[in-house]
Amino acid sequence: MDKQEIGIVGLGRMGGGLARLALEKGMRVVGSSRGGASAELKAAGIVAINDVAGFRDELTSPRVVVLYIPAGPAVDTVLDALTESLEPGDIIADGGNSYWGDSIMRHRRLQDKRVQFVDLGTSGGLSGARQGACFMVGGEPEAVRTVEPILKHLAVPGGYVHAGPPGAGHFVKLVHNGIEFGMLQAIGEGFDLLEHYHEALDIGAVLDCWRHGSVIRSWLIDLLADAYHSDPQLRKVSSYIEDTGEVNWLVGDALRMEVPVPVIASSVMQLFASR
Repeated sequence: MDKQEIGIVGLGRMGGGLARLALEKGMRVVGSSRGGASAELKAAGIVAINDVAGFRDELTSPRVVVLYIPAGPAVDTVLDALTESLEPGDIIADGGNSYWGDSIMRHRRLQDKRVQFVDLGTSGGLSGARQGACFMVGGEPEAVRTVEPILKHLAVPGGYVHAGPPGAGHFVKLVHNGIEFGMLQAIGEGFDLLEHYHEALDIGAVLDCWRHGSVIRSWLIDLLADAYHSDPQLRKVSSYIEDTGEVNWLVGDALRMEVPVPVIASSVMQLFASR
């Protein structure tokens, strides 16, 4: 690795999990969070700072600071604060689920301040944050060359791609989320069919079989099988599932691009209907 340190803004479930992973891999981690670093992270060795201005003193140039905060105005607020204290050539990577068009504009805005911006689509959920994530990166080659060794160190083997120019990382992650919606809908419909067969099926065994060698084996099937074994009637599953509206962006993009996405669009509508 070229750099053995990283700054993280947002030490919640995703940012905190990646911070723990980085520390376990021997990296120096400097972290800032609205609620402060947890006692667990402090015990693991994170360098906690109270204000993002502290990254300038705690990290060496070119500094790499990753954001794991909710998409929207909060990202711009943190970017403004960071660019006030960082130096030319430093890099900010947005690891949240920001809209790709916003990432393109943020890249242009930070260019004026000579701070580099990378949009960092992150997949793998909480387990990925702790055990190795999947990263989809958008950005200029110079900036990506600096962050790439760090991200590959924190990714599962093969779970890294420089997808393209600014905006590409978050666009690819958005498409990924749309595919996930479609897969979840298909799995739900298939599960419903299993339960409506005219004879009782050993659904738990069927799900376990599907996890091994079948064409549809996947982490999503694994999660369903685990949930089914712990709660065969699925009584603990919420009847109302919130979403952040990201896949709605993708459906809107598809309409503008005139690219048909009937499965993804239908899955969004089914989510609304399920409520």
